[in-house]
Amino acid sequence: MDAGTIHAIWTVILFCSMIGIIFWAYSKKQTARFDEAANLVFADEHEDTSSQNKTGVDK
Repeated sequence: MDAGTIHAIWTVILFCSMIGIIFWAYSKKQTARFDEAANLVFADEHEDTSSQNKTGVDK
């Protein structure tokens, strides 16, 4: 095998992996998990404001 063939095979493998990741990311099974992860930012914000009120010190 020459370098061109190896590069072509590697390109096909990476392309198939990318297509697999796209299908995984947009599958309906992952929607609830991704929605929960997206809302984690707001859960941390609530904890920060409550701890700030208890100590009375601004961050």
